[in-house]
Amino acid sequence: MRLRWMSLLCAALTLAVLPASAGAGTMSVQVKNGELRETPTFLGKVVSQVSYGDQVQVNQEQGAWVNVTASGGKTGWIHNSALTQKHIEMNAGNQNVQTAASGDELALASKGFNSDVEAEFKSKNKNIDFTWVDHMIKWKVTPPEMMEFLKDGAVKPSEGGAP
Repeated sequence: MRLRWMSLLCAALTLAVLPASAGAGTMSVQVKNGELRETPTFLGKVVSQVSYGDQVQVNQEQGAWVNVTASGGKTGWIHNSALTQKHIEMNAGNQNVQTAASGDELALASKGFNSDVEAEFKSKNKNIDFTWVDHMIKWKVTPPEMMEFLKDGAVKPSEGGAP
């Protein structure tokens, strides 16, 4: 009888562990430029870059962060919102690669946004001024600048990192 209970307990523990490891495998990067970080926080040191369509191997998950290994062997943490289970293949087919869609266009199109959608939105919202949006897209904030901003504002990130 005791052996039967031990067997049932082992089976239950095995089933409890399976969902945690079910996410392991290969995933695709679904953002234009992703950053692999040393620690699972947006304030972690960037150790490598990944690009839209790159395949990464999942090693571990911690909350909303995934530890991955990119092609080339670099390992780091990336937020799960930058990844997808879908296989993204960057293939220009028989077209001249110079006339194929850019990585930016492919990233936007995979999210349902393209030049037709933009034109339709602008035609329906003629009073919207996109000047500041265009300006903000060009802003680049370095990790030291971000740390200084957080320190000055006495902001403590919820996911870690010490300003």
